[in-house]
Formats: sequence, C-alpha cells, structure tokens
Amino acid sequence: MTDPVSGRERAALEAVLMVLDEPTSATDLAAGLNLTVAAVEELLLDLQRDYDGYTVKAPDLETGSDGPKHDVASSPRGFELRNVAGGWRIYSRAEFADVVGAFVLEGQTARLTQAALETLAVIAYRQPVSRARVSAIRGVNVDSVVRTLTQRGLIEDSGTDPESGAVLYRTTSYFLERMGIGSVAELPQLSPHLPGLEGIEEFYDAGRM
Repeated sequence: MTDPVSGRERAALEAVLMVLDEPTSATDLAAGLNLTVAAVEELLLDLQRDYDGYTVKAPDLETGSDGPKHDVASSPRGFELRNVAGGWRIYSRAEFADVVGAFVLEGQTARLTQAALETLAVIAYRQPVSRARVSAIRGVNVDSVVRTLTQRGLIEDSGTDPESGAVLYRTTSYFLERMGIGSVAELPQLSPHLPGLEGIEEFYDAGRM
C-alpha cells in the first residue's frame, strides 16, 4: 500500500518536473522531495494521466459492467509526462513538434545531415567504436561529423581501444532521451536489412593486421 500524499506534495513534484532539463528517476525525485519512492511513482502516474486528459484512470485501467470507463475530463494538454532514458521529464506533446520547432528555431534548422544520421546510426549499433572503424563502415572520413555529434551531446568519449589506442565513442543519455527509449537494447534490429555490414567490418579488421 502506498503512502497517502497531499495536494501540496503533488504540486511540489509538478513544480520540480517543470524545471528539469534531463530525465530524473523516481528515486532521485523522492529523495529531493522527502517522499517515499512508492508515493512519487503514484504521483507521477497520476500527473501523467491528468496531462493526457483523464480525471482518475486511463481507459485501460478501469472497467465497468458495460465496458471500459473513459473518465475523460478534457482534451490532452500541450505537454506530456514521459518516462524515458531511465527517468521522468515533461515534454511538449509530439503532435505539436512542427509548431514548437517553428517557434523556437524561428526558421533556422537544427536537423542533422544525412551524413550525421548515418554516422550516428553506426555508432549507436557498434558502440563503443572508433572513428576509423566508423569511417571504414561508411566509406568516408567522419572526423567532422563525429565532432558535430559530440557538440550536439549525442555521442561521447568512451575510453580508448586497448590495441590501437584510438578513442572510442558511444551514445549518450541525451541520445536515448531524444529517441524516446530507455537503453540502446531497445533500438530496432537492423541486421536483416544490412547483410553486408559484417563483411565490411571483417575487411577493415583484416586490413589492420
């Protein structure tokens, strides 16, 4: 049984969520608010349902004699509470991404180039991986692209290769946040669609010997 919480504690949690700049776990939120983890988890789900437009419970959580009860109070808010990258954070609702993007960027573009997306994909699926290996897989020099991805906070230094001493790269928690997943294990499997990838990597490895 979870601990009872007051409206003030719910409001306090909401206030903290509004200023977070990265996903934060229920455990950390509980410690900062001096509440139990169970109480915070209950409040988080309550706020999530509230933002999605439900007064008490989402339709799939409550049923009546004549079927599901929808208990819809109003239309969903323009923002939502998500649990991604190992923590909770408030985001603008995905359906308004174009509107928000146009307002924030004022006509500027923040999209990654095709080359950056391809390089990021290789790093995501081969991490930790060196720039040389990424270059071999893509067939082009990726030094400038790697710098761009690092500056964007999507990849980071993950140590060095014990054999070559080359810097290795991996994706960051910000990458997981932007992808809306909890870990790289949740990335879709691409092997069936990239039958030549292993051959390219084996050729590169043989060339280093």
